[in-house]
Order: sequence, then structure tokens, then C-alpha cells
Amino acid sequence: MKSRLSALMLSSALVLSGAEMAGAQEKLDKNVKIGVLTDMSGLYSDISGAGAVLATQMAVEDSGLREKGWKIDVISADHQLKPDVTAAIARQWADVENVDAYVDVVASSTALALNPIAVEKNRVHLNSGAATSALTGKSCTPNTVHWAYDTYEVANGTGKAVTKAGGDTWFFITADYAFGVALEGDTRAVVEKNGGKVLGGVKHPLNSSDFSSFLLQAQSSKAKIIGLANAGGDTTNAVKQAAEFGIVQGGQKLASLLLFITDVHSLGLKVANGLQLTESFYWDTNDGTRNFSKRFAARMKNGAMPSMVQAGDYASTLHYLKALEALGGNPHDGVKAVAKMKELPTDDPLFGKGVVRADGRKIHPAYLFEVKKPEESKGPWDYYKLVTTIPAEEAFRPLSESDCPLVKK
Repeated sequence: MKSRLSALMLSSALVLSGAEMAGAQEKLDKNVKIGVLTDMSGLYSDISGAGAVLATQMAVEDSGLREKGWKIDVISADHQLKPDVTAAIARQWADVENVDAYVDVVASSTALALNPIAVEKNRVHLNSGAATSALTGKSCTPNTVHWAYDTYEVANGTGKAVTKAGGDTWFFITADYAFGVALEGDTRAVVEKNGGKVLGGVKHPLNSSDFSSFLLQAQSSKAKIIGLANAGGDTTNAVKQAAEFGIVQGGQKLASLLLFITDVHSLGLKVANGLQLTESFYWDTNDGTRNFSKRFAARMKNGAMPSMVQAGDYASTLHYLKALEALGGNPHDGVKAVAKMKELPTDDPLFGKGVVRADGRKIHPAYLFEVKKPEESKGPWDYYKLVTTIPAEEAFRPLSESDCPLVKK
């Protein structure tokens, strides 16, 4: 009798232990850690940086998952725009911090350095900061989602519009790394496809302060359009110095192929007015974008409106969390999480309805804007007027198996 009683007690203990373990496992599966890997103090800190962290935190808050028992932590680090630093942080986050998703990863070189690590560690790579279309092309992975924009989109928007408007000869001033090369290449293809001609180009080091020699070469080319295939501080420096050189007064025009609202704010409307640019987000587009942007600006120390990159960080994180909720947990399998993101239609207040394609490209409309003249602006951050809307199916590179092996015929 004693042995039977002991066996029964042991069996009950094992059952309770198993139930407790199952409960603990269920709780563990609703623990999510998101790492924002960004540029905190360098060339792209205005378009990503602290604002990228804030946007990600706001997505977590707005998801409502914490109220449903999920534990979601957001950490951040500065990759200093260096691929080796990016790789080191990414590995440390995966191995020690148990980070489930990397967010932002501004700069193409750092994004391409992170991509294979996300695959190796089976983490999610939610990229809104990098421009290179290779993330959904030859470097596509089942762990990567590319959200806000890419070089094909901005080249197809600005390059096509400017060429068709008569800007049929081009000279490029290009940032000498993966992003600049990709942006120039995509724009060259669009210019030539639309009957234009590229007369030449010059590459400059990342984070240049002196563009005088590059601008002199562009002037001497006699090209109608000087295409700036760079971003952030490089773009604003080039535009300011072009104004000092009197390039526009001399009959040539600048085409900034990747310009953000924070760049326009830095330049001021007196310098930036008339520039055309392609973006997929503008804070003053509709009630949804305005509501988010005002909440965002109220929490930013400098009161800045969100950039397209920061908007992408918010929207991609929000959709990622929706996918995890649909999976019922299990945030630790990156491939499954991204597959669910592709399965679910996207719908958020910043980019509207859309899809994540098989190659990881998020599809939504793009907008060709022109920077307002000072007298046209009604107040702070009222900088853009809409020229045309580019439908989602035209804004991005067509889905192709030859570009990305994830795409099946």
C-alpha cells in the first residue's frame, strides 16, 4: 500500500511539474527582445538614430501585446556605420542578449553585413534604414523584410520624372559605398530607359565635408542634371556648396536622389526649394500619418517630425508583432516569423494597406514631392507639395526569380 501511495504521489508530482514547465514555456514564448541597430551620432543619425529607437518603442506600445501578457523589450546600439562593428554587435545580441529581431540597420553596407548573420542565427532583420535593393535581390534571405524604400524606388520616381521633364543629360556625384553605387546604377538604368544620357560621374568618400572638386567636375560636364547619389549629411553638404558655386544659377539643376525631410529642415526652404524627391512617407499625408507624427514629435527632444526611415521602423515592428501574435508566440524562429509577415496583409496608419512579397520587399505607393518655396509653407515642417503618386505595383522592382531565389515561378 505504501509503495502504491508513493508511486501515486510521484506521478502527481511529475504531472504538476510538467504542467509548470509547460506554463513556463508558454510564458517564455511570449518574451520578445528587439534590437535597434542604428547610427546614433553620425551621418544618418537624423533620419534614424534616437528617432528609430522611439519609433520602435511606439510600435511596441501601440501593438497592445503587453496588455495581453507579452513581455517585449527594446534595446539599442550604435553601429557607427561600420560593417565589422555591426557584425560584432549582431552576434553578441543573438548569442548573449537573445535578441529576436534587428530593426533599422541604416546604411547599405551595414545591412548587407548583418543579413547573413540573421540567417545564421535565425533572427528577423527588419530593415527600413538601408537603401540597397540587393536586400530583396541577390542578397535576399528568408529572414529579411525591407520596408520603407530602396534604390529602385527612388531612382524610378525621381530619375524618371526629371528625365521626362527634359533633364536628359546627367552627371552623378556618388557616395563611394554599396548604397551610392546601387543608387547610381538604378538611376542610370531609368535615365537611359527614358531616352536620357549619362555624361559621367565621380565618387566621393562617405561623410565628405568638401564637395568643391566634385562639383567643379559636374559643372564642366555641362550636363543638365547633377544627380546626387548620396544621403544624409553628404547630400546637405553637396546642396549647400552647390548653392555657393551658383550651379543652379548657371543653368544646371540638382536632382537629389535620396532626400529626407530632416535634410530639407537642415537646408532650409531658401536653399532646398524646387528640389524634387521620392518618398513613401510624409507626415502630413493624412489623419493617420499626422496623428502618429505629432505624437512622435512631442517625444523627440528636438521636436522633429519622423523621417521615412523612422516611419518604416514603426510600421515594420508593428507588423512583426502582429505576426507573432498570429503565431501564438514563438518569437525565436525568424524564418517562421517572416513567413507569417508575408502571409498576413499589411495595414498600418503610416503606409496603409499592402503586402510583404516573397522576396521580402514591402509594397506600398511612393510619392514624388517638390520642396515648397518659403512663401508656400504654412508653418514648421510644412515642406512638401505632391507632384504625383506612384502606384504600389509600379513603385518597386517587379518580382523576379532571377533576382531573388526565394521567388518561385
